Amino acid sequence: MLEIDDLAVRLPRTARPAIDHISLTVAENETVGLVGESGSGKSLTARAVLGLLPHGARAGGAIRMDGADVLSMSPASLRRHRTHAAAMIYQDPRAAISPFRRIGDFLTEILRAEIGARAARARAVELLGMVGLPEPERHVRQHPHELSGGMLQRVMIAAALAGGPRLLLADEPTTALDVTTQAEIIRLLHDLRARTRTGMLFITHDLELAAMICDRVYVMYAGRVMETGPTRRLFAGPRHPYTAGLLAATPRLAHRGALPPPIPGRPPDLLSALPGCPFSPRCPDAVDNCTAAAPPLVDGVACVKAER
Repeated sequence: MLEIDDLAVRLPRTARPAIDHISLTVAENETVGLVGESGSGKSLTARAVLGLLPHGARAGGAIRMDGADVLSMSPASLRRHRTHAAAMIYQDPRAAISPFRRIGDFLTEILRAEIGARAARARAVELLGMVGLPEPERHVRQHPHELSGGMLQRVMIAAALAGGPRLLLADEPTTALDVTTQAEIIRLLHDLRARTRTGMLFITHDLELAAMICDRVYVMYAGRVMETGPTRRLFAGPRHPYTAGLLAATPRLAHRGALPPPIPGRPPDLLSALPGCPFSPRCPDAVDNCTAAAPPLVDGVACVKAER
């Protein structure tokens, strides 16, 4: 359904690509995780799928949705694509919804021109019920400040579903929520995928969440895919040192009283060129070959250690 092929995105006045020739796929009724530290290019990858690149960005490669290349779409085709083919669930609903508009007005904005105001309102009520809000008729008349963070995130999911998209792009949709609400949103996304057979690209820095909801995972670092594979296999036996470092840094209840070991160093910024493997300055297993050239993704891992 979604196929990203050798995508590269370079932003103005940067020394290296923000997205550095990555490829990934998402099939119908499949949840694919995109994990990594902040600044690794996860959110920019999702925005590229919608054609929402920053001003001045240059993109190469291809992003195909049901065979149509997003990077070459006309403005009218992009508007249809963002409504009926793919839709984003943003991580901060209070920043995505205008505080001056009622929930019903927000939900019906893309529907009124297509099916009329009355049918759009009925659809908004139906969507709020679908995402588990208990009083949808009342909620469509409310403003965002009258709803909790978890309820607003459900509104965001309802808005993403309004056009009947085949692909959901979930950009850290549980970041600002408490643990209980987080679990409810994850369960909701899982149930909606099973009910609608929608594909999902799930972006997170939380590996525990990725393990709960994803069928396959791509691990990103400095705009590149470091490792990919089925979730259970990848987490049980990581082959790239960066994946192993992320998993080791995950807090565990069994290790109460002890801090998990951090990955040394800091992620690189876009103002620094990265010869060779971008992770080599922080890698405990780095050898001379690591700085010669960036290793290609072979058999699901981009690491000279895995090739030896």
